[in-house]
Parts: sequence; structure tokens; C-alpha cells
Amino acid sequence: MEHQKKDSQEVAMAIAALDLKIEDMHRQFIRYKGEYPAVMPDWKKLERELIDFSRKKIFSPALVSQLDRVLHKFQNRKKIWLSWIDELHRSA
Repeated sequence: MEHQKKDSQEVAMAIAALDLKIEDMHRQFIRYKGEYPAVMPDWKKLERELIDFSRKKIFSPALVSQLDRVLHKFQNRKKIWLSWIDELHRSA
């Protein structure tokens, strides 16, 4: 039982870390919009990391819900980032 609790805490911390990475990536994209020359943040690497993590077996419904929230957040932010990329390419 103690081992399961420790695993759940590790998964919760990993999900929180992924959430922070999404926030950091968003800040990087905000900077990207204002920089010249612009260097696009590597959002695909973060996406691969999220996909890999989402393939793990998570048995806690609460943690599954947290992960779903983070994955949904990433998809929403990705739409924003791709629209910003499109805008920058159109204006160039």
C-alpha cells in the first residue's frame, strides 16, 4: 500500500511538472511573437513527452482526471501557438 501511495505521489508530481512545462512553453511563445529574428520554441518535443507520459498505466481516477486536464490544456495552447505561427508567417 505504501508503494502505491509513493507511485501516486510521483505520478502527481510528474503531471504537475508537465503542467508547468506547458506554462513555460506558452511564455516562450509569447517571447517568440515579439522577437526578431524569431526562434520558434520546440513544442513538438513537449508534445512527444506528453504522449509518452499518457501511455503510462495510471490507476487513480483522480490522477487520470488531472492528466486529462493537462492534455486538454496542451491541445488548447497548441491551437493558440499554431495560430501565432501562422500569423507570423503570413506577416513575413
